[in-house]
Amino acid sequence: MLSLSTYPPSYPPLTSLPRFSYLRHPSSSSSSRIPSPPPPTTATATRVKITSSEMDSLPEHRIVLGCGAAGVDFLATVASFPKPDDKIRSTSLKVQGGGNAGNALTCAARLGLNPRLISKVADDIQGRGVLEELESDGVDTSFFVVSKEGNSPSTYIIVDNETKTRTCIHTPGYPPMIPDELSRSSLLSALDGARLVYLDGRLHETALVTAQETVCKNIPILIDAERKREGLDDLLPLASYAVCSSKFPLAWTEAPSISSALVSMLLRLPKIKFVIVTLGEDGCVMLERSTEEAPASEEKDVDSLLESLKQRKDDNIAIPTCYASPLTKIRADGIGTVNGRLFVGTAEKIPPPELVDTTGAGDAFIGAVLYGRCNW
Repeated sequence: MLSLSTYPPSYPPLTSLPRFSYLRHPSSSSSSRIPSPPPPTTATATRVKITSSEMDSLPEHRIVLGCGAAGVDFLATVASFPKPDDKIRSTSLKVQGGGNAGNALTCAARLGLNPRLISKVADDIQGRGVLEELESDGVDTSFFVVSKEGNSPSTYIIVDNETKTRTCIHTPGYPPMIPDELSRSSLLSALDGARLVYLDGRLHETALVTAQETVCKNIPILIDAERKREGLDDLLPLASYAVCSSKFPLAWTEAPSISSALVSMLLRLPKIKFVIVTLGEDGCVMLERSTEEAPASEEKDVDSLLESLKQRKDDNIAIPTCYASPLTKIRADGIGTVNGRLFVGTAEKIPPPELVDTTGAGDAFIGAVLYGRCNW
């Protein structure tokens, strides 16, 4: 989210940039995403660029409801990550809104959706700042629970300027949110008109109540499977879509490779329509289930199919490009077979001087997926 405040050292500060500084507002000339292309008969490649007129053509029914984390991030940038027992100085310190759901829905709002968020903060300076920041970006915070006592969630983040990576130390909010704090009437009001529901895996008890009501209303659910969390196994069977970190599919399925883990997830979660795995600068991989019968042909080994798509990537193309397999029977040895298509999406090539850090990158990706799903 946008910076709440910045505390630079006495020497010239680095430029303070919003977390989503590379996401263009709907009024800008262009933006990029990776959509689900039309069903191909042979392997295809799709380059993607969205114009402002396409953003303006979003359907009026574009409400997204999120349930999850929103808090404050304290980002200290250092020349390089400290060693144990080191004493170092930061080159800049930024205080800004954070949390998976807060970040993703900020992105969705900036892309033109109308997000609502169910979360909890305390009535402290950090909590009030989070609410103000979300509201200024167009996120509806009327379904927040505000505790009169306790503390808002916060995360201390060490940004390594040498590697452009970040290390996070999270302090949960207190007291934690419980389902009884969200009345059924408020939940029904939050779901009214929603096209999609997004759960970041936090606040798992409240998220489960939200998910169960969502299923009753036949609204699709997208889950952020960043890592194994308490309650996530109860949420995943209710999801229509999942976006995972690179580590989650292997940890959750114990499959030998990411591609075979995707097959395993689709087999174990029959309601899931697609699973995406984010791979940082290497882009993403998606396995999409198909209800159509695959053409009568040999089954394709998923690892070999993924490798063949990777070999088709053109490193000279800077904008995101999607490489898709044809509809086929995709097999993972020792796991099973699914009918579907495999996709490889590349990441935009950003010049090194323009890189800030990876804080919130996965959340921004999910915000773009929410936008893409609402624009189908």
